[in-house]
Amino acid sequence: MQVPFMDLKRQYEMIKDEIDHAIYETIDATAFVAGSKVKEFEGNFGRYCNIEHAVGVSNGTGALYAALKAYDIGKHDIVVTTPMTFIATAEAISMTNAEPVFVDIEENSFNLSPARLKEYIKKNCEWSEKKKALIDNERKARIRAVIPVHLYGQVAEMDEIKKIAKENNMIVLEDACQAHGAEYKGKKAGAIGDIAAFSFYPSKNLGAYGQGGMVLTSKPEIAEKIRILINHGQKERYNHLIEGWNFKMDGFQAAILNVKLSYLDDWNEDRRQNVKYYTELLTGIEKITLPKELPDRKHVYHVYAARVKDRPGFMEFMKKEGVGTSIHYPIPLHLQPAYKHLGFEVGAFPVSEQVAAEVVSLPMFPELTKQEIEYTCQKIKEWANLSP
Repeated sequence: MQVPFMDLKRQYEMIKDEIDHAIYETIDATAFVAGSKVKEFEGNFGRYCNIEHAVGVSNGTGALYAALKAYDIGKHDIVVTTPMTFIATAEAISMTNAEPVFVDIEENSFNLSPARLKEYIKKNCEWSEKKKALIDNERKARIRAVIPVHLYGQVAEMDEIKKIAKENNMIVLEDACQAHGAEYKGKKAGAIGDIAAFSFYPSKNLGAYGQGGMVLTSKPEIAEKIRILINHGQKERYNHLIEGWNFKMDGFQAAILNVKLSYLDDWNEDRRQNVKYYTELLTGIEKITLPKELPDRKHVYHVYAARVKDRPGFMEFMKKEGVGTSIHYPIPLHLQPAYKHLGFEVGAFPVSEQVAAEVVSLPMFPELTKQEIEYTCQKIKEWANLSP
């Protein structure tokens, strides 16, 4: 039996008529860049997340970048995030000329640790014991924002992160690029921090057939600024108020996403049911650690990331048995060659490094069958019995 890590074609075949109709409609309306289809999707996705303002952009990296620029984050500013994420999170910071700074993660969630965030701020600022206020106001001004990443589809510990951010006058930018429909204490991802960024890369829970992204905010002035930024700095054609960029959303992608959004909750529930079956079949196998959904969260399992000690051996065994696996992400950002200039050494963020060395992604998509899960789990058990 062959079990693919992911199969996007199955999903397309289920909704083919609706998708094809949406594409033909877009051609007929000649709404190729921005336009009516993008406006419709902005409204639909904003309502889905229960946030007032949604701005469609070209991709998730552009969404992160535009969100930072909307708050005038740039040179001499510091933005704190996690090293256990895709590089786009840090790239967006670097693109603004701000400095990316990392703090370690919580082992149980793989998300940014509020305790480590608090520790970093305290270590890098002088505090008045009497007033509990910063003495070095210039330093305070430099630590401008924190980007918690809702990794693999589970929302970070947002109450504590927001509390720390408020105490230190920091913006909270949710990197919700993997968390479409995820929830934290009843609130949708993207509607919890000051601003949020989403990606609609094809493999996402809500994926386009190309690139796409979204910025969410409750502030109309920030939304307006982003619309200007992503359109070459212009509000009216050929009247460029600021230097901007070309990050507008493609009309075809918006049309496709409008169709798929109506299925998102059902697809997320299918993922969660898949996880229940994985858990039922794999609980008690000591050589594999399964991911956990934390209290007050709704995990949407963009990635089903387990942990094993002998990852190369495990992946090779599964490949020979016809089961697709992957790694998200094998090298934490502070050890990437691209960020060598930041000066971090092995051991700087031990939890991220340990998790990155062990994490392995098992097949996970809504159309995955029970038979495929059963076969995958059978092979995992065989590996566990064979491995030393």
